[in-house]
Amino acid sequence: MKKLLLFLFCHLALLSFSQSVVKTPTAGLDAIKVTDLKKDLYEHADASFKGRAAGTINELKGAAWVAERFRSIGLKPAGDNDSYFQFFDMWRNRVAATSTVSINDRSLPLWSEVAIAQMAPASIDQPIVYLGKASAIDFKNIDVKGKVVAFDAVPGITPTNISLPTWRYQRLMMNTYGNALIEKGAIALVLIADNDTENVWADAVENFKVGTYDLEGGPREKVTATVPVFWVHASAKKEIAENNAQLKANIIIERFTYPSVNIVGTIKGTDPALSKEYLLYSGHTDAHGIRNVVDGDSIYYGADDNGSVNVAMLAMARAFQKKPSKRSVIFVIHGAEEVGLLGSRWFSSHPTVPIENIVAVLNGDMIGRNTPDSAAVLGLQAPHLTSNDLAKMVLEANEEGPKFKLDTQWDRADHPEFWFFRSDHLPYARLGIPSLMYTTLLHPDYHTPKDNAANIDYTKLKKMTEWMYRTGWKVANAAQRPDRVPNFKLER
Repeated sequence: MKKLLLFLFCHLALLSFSQSVVKTPTAGLDAIKVTDLKKDLYEHADASFKGRAAGTINELKGAAWVAERFRSIGLKPAGDNDSYFQFFDMWRNRVAATSTVSINDRSLPLWSEVAIAQMAPASIDQPIVYLGKASAIDFKNIDVKGKVVAFDAVPGITPTNISLPTWRYQRLMMNTYGNALIEKGAIALVLIADNDTENVWADAVENFKVGTYDLEGGPREKVTATVPVFWVHASAKKEIAENNAQLKANIIIERFTYPSVNIVGTIKGTDPALSKEYLLYSGHTDAHGIRNVVDGDSIYYGADDNGSVNVAMLAMARAFQKKPSKRSVIFVIHGAEEVGLLGSRWFSSHPTVPIENIVAVLNGDMIGRNTPDSAAVLGLQAPHLTSNDLAKMVLEANEEGPKFKLDTQWDRADHPEFWFFRSDHLPYARLGIPSLMYTTLLHPDYHTPKDNAANIDYTKLKKMTEWMYRTGWKVANAAQRPDRVPNFKLER
């Protein structure tokens, strides 16, 4: 009798536990297919879209392609005016081609002989004070107020040493050395290139030429910097180092607006009450357009960044369309991510569904490269942890499905890439909405023409898609929405 009672107790306990676990439906997983992912990505990252740069007709063409896929799958329009589109304007500032720079009356052609790394409207005619190597500057006692100063870039602070993409090398030099001189009152900086800088010159210049973008009212809508920063080649060092160089510069900033767009579609949930709440899947349309030539190609296709996520969202939409969840699911492929997360900042402040009804955001950024058995998910460690429930769900989903070995370093607050702050989950996380970012991390083809559809690992992409879907299914069918970490605050 005791054995029978024990058996019944265990059976009931297991039955109760099994009913409390949200299982991923086989029907939904069956809708995620390598053939669809590959077909969609070859189309989405095709040369005809010319890299889908933010604010260009090519980004809008890419958005139209996504919207047509939403329609064909059966998603309901959830943008503005019963459409799939939510348009927004963004301001752009850049250095005008009429700007001039010269040293000792020798004109330096913009971008080839001098790069303007920090824009600031300026009219300068002053001698250059040479400070030597950046690492040897006595920042405590130096007097540079009202002066134009130059220093040698420091070898060793290289992209290969700290995994930084090449154009951010200048930012690191400024954070380490340049900003301290500006705080001391320098009115312009001249950085003399070292070998590392020379190696990344072409890539850096393409980013400097783009300028800055922002939404109206944003911190970069207008140029607020007052100190211009110039890079010159090592060949310019001799006369500068002799303290016998005069800088003349007339820097003109031009400012205008561009349109961009979010693409938004929904699948209504099956539960009368829970269907009023939303799980949000997030990606971004734009890539880097046409830039400097790498191995004979200048189209930055953006297949991994971020076409891989966009086609994964299409696959997940097919899965949820085949087997709807209790909560509604909203798919938002944001515009203008690469120039400051503008689309997600816009949607999170101008949502087309009540923002308080968005229970979680599952964002992806680059999910189709690197070793087959590794991946990362950001948002699991404090101070990036937004929800204990969501963290548990994503780890359970990994164990149930792909069983990736998870790289946890990139989610740390002290990681030099600050990866958590560079994708579209961020504006939602700042609002306290439970948010995660799935990624297979950087690779040598990042932001180059080699980020093309041929270089994607489609088997891994399928596994990443299934992982995101498994997590989303748990969220969209749980009895309670994921908790929010109280007093959530990011480190920056």
